[in-house]
Amino acid sequence: MMKDITDISVLIGENKDKMSKGQKKISQYVLNNYEKAAFMTAAALGKVVGVSESTVVRYATLLGFAGYPEFQKSLEKMIHNKLSTISRIEIENCDEKDDDIYKNVFSLDIKKIKQLSDTIDKAVLDEAVDNIMNAENVYIIGLRNSSAVASFLGFNLNMIRKNVKIITSCNESEIFEQMIHISKNDLLIGISFPRYSMRTLKAMEFANDRTAKVMSITDNEHSPINLYSSCNLFAGTDMTSIMESLVAPMSLVNAVLVALSIKNKQKVIEMYDGIDEIFENYSVIGNDEMNMFDDMADIDI
Repeated sequence: MMKDITDISVLIGENKDKMSKGQKKISQYVLNNYEKAAFMTAAALGKVVGVSESTVVRYATLLGFAGYPEFQKSLEKMIHNKLSTISRIEIENCDEKDDDIYKNVFSLDIKKIKQLSDTIDKAVLDEAVDNIMNAENVYIIGLRNSSAVASFLGFNLNMIRKNVKIITSCNESEIFEQMIHISKNDLLIGISFPRYSMRTLKAMEFANDRTAKVMSITDNEHSPINLYSSCNLFAGTDMTSIMESLVAPMSLVNAVLVALSIKNKQKVIEMYDGIDEIFENYSVIGNDEMNMFDDMADIDI
C-alpha cells in the first residue's frame, strides 16, 4: 500500500534509532522539504544532503519501502492530495452569489503583481536578460499549466532574436530528441509552477549535464526545478485559489521581453520592419486582421 507523509513521519520516528548519521540528515531534509524531495532522484537527494546515493536507497528500504521509486511516489501522492484538499476547501467556501467576486479576483491579481515588483531581484533579472541575449540557441520548456507562459515567452522572444525553440511534446523521449543538439553555448529556460512537472525537471537536468546554461521561472526558492538552474526568477501563483493565477508570471516574462527589446532596439526595429514588408507583399493584412475604421465606413449610421 502506498504510504503518505503521515506514514513516513511515523516510520521515521519508529526507525530513527536504527538510522546512521547520514540517514538522520535525510530524514530532517525530507520532513522540511518534502515538496522538493518528491522530484529528486536518489542521487540528487544524496547530493543535496551530503550523502551517497546508496545511503539514500538504503534509507528508503529502512522505512519499509520496496525501493527509492516507491518512496518518491509516496511523496508525490502526498503533494497531489494536499493540493486537491486545498482546492476542495476553497470551492466549498466560494459563494456564487457574491457580487464582488470579480473585484476580489482583480484585487488579488493586482496584489500578486505588486508583491512581484517589491520582491524581484533586479540583478537576477539583468542576469536573465544577459543569458538570453548571449545564448547561441534558446530552448524553452513549460508543460501543463505552465505551457501558456512558455508559449507567450517563446512567441515574443522569436520576434526579438533568432534560434528560439519551444519544446512542445509531453512525451519524455521526444523532449530529449528536441534537445539533442543542446550544448554549452545554449540556454534552456524551464518554466514550472505547482503542480511541478517532472518532465520539465528532467529536461533541465539533461541540459545541465550537457553544460548548457539553465534558467528557471517558477514560484519560489523552494521549487524543485531550481535544482539544476543557475539563474532563478520567482513569481508567485496563488496556491489557495480555485484556479492558479498566472498574472504575475506573465508580468515577469513581459518585463524580461521589454528589457530585451530595449537592449536589442535596432534589431527589433529591423525585425518588425521585415514583418510589415512580409504582410504587405503576401497580403497577410486583410486576411487575418480587421481595420475597425474601414469596416465602420461601410456601416450606415
